[in-house]
Amino acid sequence: MGALFIGVDGGGTSTRCVVAGDNGEITGRGRAGGANVVSVADPAANLLAALLAALEGLDRSRVAGGVFGLAGVEAMGGLAERVWKEAGLPGRPTVVPDMLVAFTGATTEPDGTVLVAGTGAGGARIQHRQVVRRADGWGWLLGDEGSGVWIGRRAVAAALTALDGRAAPTALVDDVAAAILDDAAASGDGDGDRRDAPGLARAIVSAVYARVAESGPAWLATLAPVADAAARDGDPVAREILREGAALLCRTALAVRSRGSWGSRGSQGSRDLPDTADGAGPAAPGPLVLAGSLLTERTELAALVRAELGERAGLSAGTGSLGDWLLAGDAAAGAAALALRAVLPPDDPRALEGHRRLIAQGAR
Repeated sequence: MGALFIGVDGGGTSTRCVVAGDNGEITGRGRAGGANVVSVADPAANLLAALLAALEGLDRSRVAGGVFGLAGVEAMGGLAERVWKEAGLPGRPTVVPDMLVAFTGATTEPDGTVLVAGTGAGGARIQHRQVVRRADGWGWLLGDEGSGVWIGRRAVAAALTALDGRAAPTALVDDVAAAILDDAAASGDGDGDRRDAPGLARAIVSAVYARVAESGPAWLATLAPVADAAARDGDPVAREILREGAALLCRTALAVRSRGSWGSRGSQGSRDLPDTADGAGPAAPGPLVLAGSLLTERTELAALVRAELGERAGLSAGTGSLGDWLLAGDAAAGAAALALRAVLPPDDPRALEGHRRLIAQGAR
């Protein structure tokens, strides 16, 4: 019996885990709730649940390595190691940025860039399968522009500003109310004064704060599909939210795709940021991987982002060259590929073959 390798992708909404053999064949899968320490109430429990589900029926003594792709690597190393030990696994796992496993889950290329938009959002440049530069990904409070949480929060705010008269009417009023309130509260049935604007606004605010208190800020991302559907149906307010989100995501992608360095004011790299905000700087080698459900599924946001990338940077769908973007597959498979490569010699053909097989099994 050969060695086993574990890959974990801990996102804001869900955690995925795969177990693969040294030939890259996946032998176990697990899934649980989110594992972002900033926006999820109990990330450790979700990591453990996904890990145990993937390991069911497998000999844990055969595990030769594991990689966890997580946001906030600095804060998550100890947590991942504790979960690993609770699962009864030998050795210790390696923790890497979640954006890296999103990249390696889509391509065997060692260099390139990745743009992620799911519950959170951010971009990274990859060199030799390591993150060497990043933009955004600073969490729901300080960044994650264009993310599910960002869109969901904007959708609620648009509904409230329409209700209190600060902005134009929008379909998001009814759509947001229907998504978060019970039928009677949303329609006014059984509560005559709830359907007036002040009453409905108070009901929405109360429900949103209650849901965030219960489930964490990541819950706001559940409203992103509401805004996406309203935009698809032609609501101008929802459309503008997605247009702005797409522009911000493209700014993130182009910032990390350019070759310049970055730093604080006064450093040698600080002058590079303005030059690359519109993709004016020379592009770094390798493909751009689009990752996260908002970019890989058939959403209005994804269409807007792809159109803007084509217009501003000349990128199109492809197979991994400089002018191509690729859709991410299973980031947990990408993490398993990194675990496999960490054990095998770089020139061992099994590393590339196993990586390719993992990508194929996780392809969308």
